Amino acid sequence: MATTDTATLTRFTPKELPYAYDALEPQVSEETMRYHHDKHYVGYVDKLNTLIVDTPFADQPLEDIVLSADGAIYNNAAQAWNHEFFFETLSPAPQTNPDGALRSAIERDFGSFGAMKEKMTGMATGLFGSGWAWLATDKAGKLSIVAESNAGNPMRQGLVPLMCFDVWEHAYYIDYRNRRAEAVQALWDRIDWKTVGERYERRR
Repeated sequence: MATTDTATLTRFTPKELPYAYDALEPQVSEETMRYHHDKHYVGYVDKLNTLIVDTPFADQPLEDIVLSADGAIYNNAAQAWNHEFFFETLSPAPQTNPDGALRSAIERDFGSFGAMKEKMTGMATGLFGSGWAWLATDKAGKLSIVAESNAGNPMRQGLVPLMCFDVWEHAYYIDYRNRRAEAVQALWDRIDWKTVGERYERRR
C-alpha cells in the first residue's frame, strides 16, 4: 500500500494510478478519475501525514494505523488504504470472471456468481449516505459481503478485504449524478478477478 519514508516528515506518499486516467472509460471518465485520485485520495494521504506528527502512529505502517486508530486519524488512514485498494481492484483489461478457489468459494457461500453480484450490488446501492461495500473473507476462506459507512474497513472485524465499491458521491457523481445503482452496475465490468483471486489465495 502507501510507501513509507522515515527519512522525511512526509511519511506516506500517494500512489500513482496503475493505469491512465482515461483507461476505465466509458464506465469511469477521465474527469472522475482525476478528481477521485488527485483531489480526494491525495487529500486523505496529505491530511494523514499532518495528523500523525508527534503521535504514537508516526512510525506505524498504514494498515496498523487503520486497525488501531480512531477519530480523524482513523478516517484519513482508512480512506487512504481503501482508495489504494479500490484503484488496484479495477483494470482496463480485467479478468471478467472469478475462477479457481475463489469461484468455488463464491458458489459455495452465495449459490452462484450472479447471486453474489446481485447481493453486493444491492448492499452498495442501499447503503445510506457515504461508505463502502466489501467482498471479504475470513482466514478459513468463508466469504461475506459487508457494507461499511464512511471510512469503514472490514479489517477492523478481523476479515480480509477482497474487493470493494466506493459509494461516496465523489466516486461517481460527475458521471452518474445521483444514479448510484447505475454507477455500481457499470463498475462490475472493470473488476479484475485475477487480482481478487490472488488476494483470496493470500488470505492467510
